[in-house]
Amino acid sequence: MTTNPAIDDDFVMIHTIINSYFTGLYQGNSSQLKAIFHPTAMLKTPGNYRSLERWLKDVETRATPEALGQPFNFKVLSIEIMHDQAMVKLECPLFDYFYIDFLGLLKEQGRWLIVNKMYTDITKQPT
Repeated sequence: MTTNPAIDDDFVMIHTIINSYFTGLYQGNSSQLKAIFHPTAMLKTPGNYRSLERWLKDVETRATPEALGQPFNFKVLSIEIMHDQAMVKLECPLFDYFYIDFLGLLKEQGRWLIVNKMYTDITKQPT
């Protein structure tokens, strides 16, 4: 079996971004989250589209799961990398919701950033 060091490096970089994403959500750290998103990223769920700037303001003004004493139960479900693109599927239980997040990442100029976030609360029935 052969390994590809470039793919291994990309996997480590993406995992670092995911860990930063999890802790940023848990602690409500908008500057930490801003550092891992592309400035033009959009956050989407059916019927709700938010700019990165709007979402970061929402994160800043809400209570944090950490302050509320909620458990840190985030989980990586999958990471798929194809050259300079990646798709990550995550479990993100926050507050009274159980989100599944799909993060789209692009690697530009040697750096991975989240360019798109789609998410849904799987405790709700689809409309």
